[in-house]
Amino acid sequence: MAAPRPLLAFLPLLLLAACCSPVTTTAAAHSSRPKPFPPAITPLHLQALRQQQRRAASSSDVKLAAPAVAADGNDKDTNGTAAAKPFTAHYFPQELDHFTFTPNASMVFYQKYLVNDTFWRRPTAGGGGGAAGPIFVYTGNEGDIEWFATNTGFMFDIAPKFGALLVFIEHRFYGESKPFGNDSYASAQTLGYLTSTQALADFAVLITSLKQNLSVEAAPVVVFGGSYGGMLASWFRLKYPHVAIGALASSAPILQFDNITPWSSFYDAVSQDFKSESLNCFYVIKATWDVLIERGSNDTGLMELSKMFRACTTVKSVYSSQNWLWTAFSYTAMVDYPTPANFLQNLPAYPVKEMCKIIDGFPANADIVKKTLAAANVYYNYTGDQTCSHIEDDDDPHGLGGWQWQACTEMIMPMVVSNESMFPPSTFSYDERSDECLASWGVRPRPHWITTEYGGYKIDKVLKRFGSNIIFSNGMRDPWSRGGVLKNISSSIIALVTEKGAHHLDFRSATKDDPDWVIEQRRQEVDIIQGWIDQYNKDMTEMSS
Repeated sequence: MAAPRPLLAFLPLLLLAACCSPVTTTAAAHSSRPKPFPPAITPLHLQALRQQQRRAASSSDVKLAAPAVAADGNDKDTNGTAAAKPFTAHYFPQELDHFTFTPNASMVFYQKYLVNDTFWRRPTAGGGGGAAGPIFVYTGNEGDIEWFATNTGFMFDIAPKFGALLVFIEHRFYGESKPFGNDSYASAQTLGYLTSTQALADFAVLITSLKQNLSVEAAPVVVFGGSYGGMLASWFRLKYPHVAIGALASSAPILQFDNITPWSSFYDAVSQDFKSESLNCFYVIKATWDVLIERGSNDTGLMELSKMFRACTTVKSVYSSQNWLWTAFSYTAMVDYPTPANFLQNLPAYPVKEMCKIIDGFPANADIVKKTLAAANVYYNYTGDQTCSHIEDDDDPHGLGGWQWQACTEMIMPMVVSNESMFPPSTFSYDERSDECLASWGVRPRPHWITTEYGGYKIDKVLKRFGSNIIFSNGMRDPWSRGGVLKNISSSIIALVTEKGAHHLDFRSATKDDPDWVIEQRRQEVDIIQGWIDQYNKDMTEMSS
């Protein structure tokens, strides 16, 4: 019997905390049930990218250089066939290591960034026509920056009002910004340069250089970020207040570390989303797992599950089916938007409600697994265009090693599943995580580094006396909200919380069907940002008079 193979389980963001996902190879292995676990869930943004990557060729190799960059080292516009996109792509020569003076530190890789200057108020010659408009910068997450840009319509919506230049910076080691090309994830020797502190320094260097090149050194900068990008935006404001005058951090779980937030909060919140729609729905899902595991305990059962799930290939492990269902319910809770959206999959408005309607529509004595499966297909196949289900999907065209590395070094966000959850209970151990990471990467995590570097404990007391100009926006339907800042800290560190909001809903493009509370949340964000810029311009005027 093959021993279960440990996989690091990371939810979106980000980011789900890791645990062990068993993969068995023989029928005998199914008869012994390992301890419950959160499944190996692809990071949120990379989940959506998988569908795109299956149909597109991967990026070409780079060895601390990119063909798109001119020989003189200056960044070069590379629009190519992307003329129809609302941005142009550029590449910035970025230093590999900002914090040491070792021989490799000054090696250069090319960091991708996107620019939209459609509504930018450019400085006029001689300054007689007024100052340049602000620069709004998106601090890139764990994926392709173009995907983030196309899903952050809020910035494009508000750019005309502010006369803003929009810049989206790709995070090092993701998308096309891989310092060692296809070898970037090869080992700890290369991945050692993938840290949040290096990423923040990248942003600071690029922003400063861009302002100098545009001759707008005095233009105010506001950073925006959602999910992990929101964490980076808030930390950037704290670490580089001389570069950015403010930050809008949407769905940023900066308190999901150490013991600041209860470890069960994420899955308790997912469960509450479903329970709030229907108690029957909640209990059907909760009761499904034991039935599913029992049915998949042998080869015959796996064949039956393969047919029931319409699997593209034969299901090899019952835990693959479990993970597939678990993923659907977790992600749907995160993106429980009030309007139809295709952020991860094509989903209707309020998809959690739609899932529960399907479950509640079955007769009471109907097969419980079929009920749950039908609900999960709201996530995977709402449009009905999928002919089979990718249950056994180990394809990784985008390369998840980047986030798995981060979640094995500094992004240690403990998660457990409580008995009150609709998922099977699970535990978390720092020691077990450390051993898993050592086995996978040859390094052990620094589980408390994030709170040492950026803080978190007693954040209300600390930032009240230190920080300023940060908006933390959260929607309580989003399970990541429990690790976010949910109360105002000061008059300039504001928490905007919506009871029915989901994962960085406020960053999505406005639609005619947006409920009033979303419109109001965005209005408040715009007013606050306008206040920051007005105060900055007033201060600059007083300094020059």
